Amino acid sequence: MGRNELYITVPNLFRCPISLDVMKSPVSLCTGVTYDRSSIQHWLDSGHDTCPATMQVLDTKDFVPNLTLHRLINLWNQSSTRRPDSENSPAAATISDQQVGIWIEEIKRERVESLVKIVEFLNYSEENSRFLVRFDGFIDAIVIVLSREGVEIQVLELIIRVLDLILVQNGIKEKVHRLFLQNQNCLSSFLSVIKNGNSNSKIQSIRVLGSISLNNESKRFIAETQNLIPVLLHLLKSETDLPALHDTVLSLLISLTITRSIKTQIVQLGLVQLLSNTLSNKNAAISLIEKCLKLLSIISTCTEGRAAISEDAKCAGCIVERLMKVTKTATEDAVLVLWSLCCTFRDERVQEKVMGSNGLTKLLLVMQSEGDGTVRRMCGELIKVMRNRYKNGGNGMVVSYETKTTHIMPC
Repeated sequence: MGRNELYITVPNLFRCPISLDVMKSPVSLCTGVTYDRSSIQHWLDSGHDTCPATMQVLDTKDFVPNLTLHRLINLWNQSSTRRPDSENSPAAATISDQQVGIWIEEIKRERVESLVKIVEFLNYSEENSRFLVRFDGFIDAIVIVLSREGVEIQVLELIIRVLDLILVQNGIKEKVHRLFLQNQNCLSSFLSVIKNGNSNSKIQSIRVLGSISLNNESKRFIAETQNLIPVLLHLLKSETDLPALHDTVLSLLISLTITRSIKTQIVQLGLVQLLSNTLSNKNAAISLIEKCLKLLSIISTCTEGRAAISEDAKCAGCIVERLMKVTKTATEDAVLVLWSLCCTFRDERVQEKVMGSNGLTKLLLVMQSEGDGTVRRMCGELIKVMRNRYKNGGNGMVVSYETKTTHIMPC
């Protein structure tokens, strides 16, 4: 490798919790957590209203420069003595090629003590991750353990934590993806952690599965293997006080819901009611709301999804309520659901719910805020439908009206 040891050089305090890079311009949110300015600005501009580290809803999206930390980082950058001389300093720890070889063998033996050391090593700096993943056999050892039966839950949690920490490195997602498809028993280990692990381990397991779902083949493989989808829906039902877990589960469901059979399955398991409950929650984070709208737009393309949305007492009204309160992409998802049911499939129950939720006014506001494009056209068609329904006293549609919007392909 041309390198026999690695000095741990970068204090975690100097790294942005989002990018994991050394912060160039540290700023603090109202929660007290500090991020690099560019990273947190991108997070907030994407429509989130929570602190990424704590998932607390932000009272204000303003942030202030952390001048003290900025000075410390500058001093550290300028220092010519980054490599510590004191053997007693925690930062003076070195890892040799030989030690990594020992770790690889101890991973295979499921040694908890070594796995804890590996996690600590990876947590300390990004450089450590880049160093460790270069070793032949490291990823293979992880997959070997995951493919076994009867591994202790503590070992699995640590293994998945290691994966979660290294997947950001170049080429690692692709390598793990290939190995997982070759060792299908790995999913049993993930399922075990999602069922029985602690909250952080559940989140990490779900996040790793999402990261390695790189194409439709792997997405179908993950979604259709064992009982993953029912377990994910159970988490949404039972873990009601863990918004970070819900956010991760919804992200994975969005990624995996690519076939009609998967759409039908999650609808039959009660997804629409769960999404409706989240949409009606005034304290729900914007990121959760937007993921709910995305999933509704996905399942509205199948018969079972449309029926479930129509039958839910509050879903359509909640969608209308969220208009103008989310990002442009999420607004398009919301309008798409309403357009699909009200215009293309002429669902009178949904039409009534939209009208009863002051939908006409909301749609006019959305239409006025949009330029030329799909959302504006869909809003225009929805407004025509609502007005026609109003003129007819709610008893029917004008039969001569025909939609020309064809960008959605229902199944």
